[in-house]
Amino acid sequence: MVALLVAPVAGAQAQAVPNPGERVESLVTFGAQSDKMWGDDDFSQTFFFLIPDNQRTPVYIRVWDPDCGGKNDDLKGAANTTTSFSLYGGPGTFSGPQARDPRPTNPNPTGRLLKSQTFGNDAKYDGKWYTFGPLNPLEGEQVDEFKGRVFKLVARGLTGNDGNLYRYFFSTSPTANVSVEGGNAFTYEYCFRLPATASKTTVHLYPFVNDKVVSIKQSNFDVDNAATLNVFSIAKNGQPGAMSGDGEWTSSTLPIADKEHGLSLDFRLTSTKPAPNDMVMYVTDQYDTALPFFAIPLGGQPRYQYDIKVKVHR
Repeated sequence: MVALLVAPVAGAQAQAVPNPGERVESLVTFGAQSDKMWGDDDFSQTFFFLIPDNQRTPVYIRVWDPDCGGKNDDLKGAANTTTSFSLYGGPGTFSGPQARDPRPTNPNPTGRLLKSQTFGNDAKYDGKWYTFGPLNPLEGEQVDEFKGRVFKLVARGLTGNDGNLYRYFFSTSPTANVSVEGGNAFTYEYCFRLPATASKTTVHLYPFVNDKVVSIKQSNFDVDNAATLNVFSIAKNGQPGAMSGDGEWTSSTLPIADKEHGLSLDFRLTSTKPAPNDMVMYVTDQYDTALPFFAIPLGGQPRYQYDIKVKVHR
């Protein structure tokens, strides 16, 4: 399984978050005074950035459009929202209590705080990049499961009621988007924007299934009955999942086959709404342990494998 975790990532051409293959419009975090029915259940989002063991040169995490107040954001009147982006490394970043919980109750992220920056309505960063780094790879927490070191970036809506839309890029350059070879990014709770569509648009999310998973439970919030979910993998050819209504949580459970272990699933969400829609999703196993969504699917793009039976007539 370890080989699968590392090999497919090395050939990836882009480490944008969301990745172009996901076709997700943007990440979104709302201010703490927002109505949860707008699509953000807890006004916080955590992403982990994975650096392979052999990386020794500095890396950077770049945030596109970190301010909230420009044309790319979801404003509910005059812009009044502030958002903090806090970077963590060292022991506890990944392994600490609730570090990977999709609905944590502890407001203090685990790990060592390396830097925190708060943005309001600032034209200097509207549609532009802010860069964290340089980061020494050895400052990340070692995660043997993924054969690399991990940093954590927590976005939190502090004040206001607007939606801050933003993106990340994991880079070896402070001024350009240059991929970290063998790197990846992942989250355990995905709060994102489904794009507006005149007909149908499909986005892809890639939860990873380890070798201990027997079944999964997908949970989603505030889809507004405006999208459908179908799950594809080496063993699933479009198995449907339940989607939520306005301001509510909905979940459904799917079995996992042995041949799906060590691979990513392909969650295809097809939107039919003529306006953009913000929503939340996470996935847990039979022990209620959250599974990671990787920006670049581990094991490659999931493809259904047909079982062809040949009957010989004599």
